[in-house]
Amino acid sequence: MTSQTLDPFHRPLQTLTPWPWHVKEAELHYDIDTLGKKLKELNQACYLVNHSEQGLGIAQSAEVTNPNSPALVGSHPVSAFAPALGTQSLGDSHFCRVHGVKYAYYAGAMANAIASEELVIALGQAGILCAFGAAGLIPSRVEAAIKRIQTALPNGPYAFNLIHSPSESALERGSVELFLKHQVRTVEASAFLGLTPHIVYYRAAGLSRDAHGEIIIGNKVIAKISRTEVASKFMQPAPAKMLQQLVHEGLITEDQMAMAQCVPMADDITAEADSGGHTDNRPLVTLLPTILALKDEIQAKYQYKTPIRVGAGGGIGTPEAALATFNMGAAYIVTGSINQACVEAGASEHTRKLLATTEMADVTMAPAADMFEMGVKLQVVKRGTLFPMRANKLYDLYSRYDSIEAIPLDERKKLEEQVFRASLDDIWAGTIAHFNERDPKQIERAQDNPKRKMALIFRWYLGLSSRWSNTGEVGREMDYQIWAGPALGAFNAWAKGSYLDDYRARHAVDLAKHLMVGAAYQARINLLLAQGVSIPVSLQRWRPQQPC
Repeated sequence: MTSQTLDPFHRPLQTLTPWPWHVKEAELHYDIDTLGKKLKELNQACYLVNHSEQGLGIAQSAEVTNPNSPALVGSHPVSAFAPALGTQSLGDSHFCRVHGVKYAYYAGAMANAIASEELVIALGQAGILCAFGAAGLIPSRVEAAIKRIQTALPNGPYAFNLIHSPSESALERGSVELFLKHQVRTVEASAFLGLTPHIVYYRAAGLSRDAHGEIIIGNKVIAKISRTEVASKFMQPAPAKMLQQLVHEGLITEDQMAMAQCVPMADDITAEADSGGHTDNRPLVTLLPTILALKDEIQAKYQYKTPIRVGAGGGIGTPEAALATFNMGAAYIVTGSINQACVEAGASEHTRKLLATTEMADVTMAPAADMFEMGVKLQVVKRGTLFPMRANKLYDLYSRYDSIEAIPLDERKKLEEQVFRASLDDIWAGTIAHFNERDPKQIERAQDNPKRKMALIFRWYLGLSSRWSNTGEVGREMDYQIWAGPALGAFNAWAKGSYLDDYRARHAVDLAKHLMVGAAYQARINLLLAQGVSIPVSLQRWRPQQPC
């Protein structure tokens, strides 16, 4: 024995002693097509043999070798072995059981119903969780979506997005009231900078006790975070001060307050890395381990009966990325950008066609409509649109001037002609009508505040640009705001040359299965390669040759 390099089973790769199995010649397959087919049958174990003349052979059964018996005629020693390894081996089975889903996977929310009813229902009917993109919608639109999704999925699975709205608190509160009214049992909390009374109310109002006095968590929370300080707040129990105020207002009971101090604010924490939309552009390989370590620290402190699960999203667009995320310890994975290009997404055909050609470098950061004044940015597509440039120009003007009137006339003229395509006075009139429907207090606060008025006018463009992309507004194509991260470019490169190259053939369920089954297949290939066998390059990656 000359080498001490070990395989996953702690056997030296360069060894004189083979696996303790042999395979009969009659059971081996050597042609590459059959080899590929057998490798993909993940519910079956596989045994590889290096034949001196015919090359690599595969079988799905083997017999134990008796070291005291003479070599068996017509059989070959096993060179590499992989057990049955399906998608159930990926992630945390508790996630699947708690949410009633088939995979440790869910499709994250995309605002303005880009994560549409059709997307939620299609995935839900396949046993896959998806969060409806409720952010940016008025209450009546959200309520209509709740009714439609609950009718189609009376037993789930589904979730609704609850986005933090620092400048429109009434919308956040209204969403929670709708979720409680219609018994929406799972929300995906996103863009939170800290806990608010609204998310605490949702969590606490769903707490009850069983016949033995054990706490039952009726309202599940999946918190998308990218910062440890925010993750820590969702991993800990709700603040006593907020709970006491809710009791004082008659929204929760004293017992619910007591229970809320015994359970974490969230059941699941999604470490959101370099994603589309709201993101801090965190690298997944640094963010996820940090959040996992934080979870262990908080679990040790509070000793929750059911530990918090930590999953990850942002940058996951290929089977290899999915497997890498699971290998780092993620309980589940989350996809977003790749789903926006699917036929079920609430995006226009023009947008979906553009997304199918997006490359990894075709994304950039631009101001967010909902947190414009705070300077918060989100990740969008820059290819085929002028939105990022125009949006950043608006924020530059907002930072430099105290009112619309203070903007130089030539700059104002450019805004009216190139960006708004109307006078700013007309835009202000439309802004008043818009916020009177959503949150009238926004207009009240702007009446005697020129800076605030300017922000609302600029947010008119930022808000509508996303809707133009969704509805396919003719003539506004260069103003489309399209949220996406580099994962989409990676997916497009992986799918190039396959049937998925055609955006019209992209279905969310199919993509989810390709990522999960492909990740399991990649785990098998990696295991076999680590044992020293030479697998044909064409079989070393999962290829989307047909619907999964």
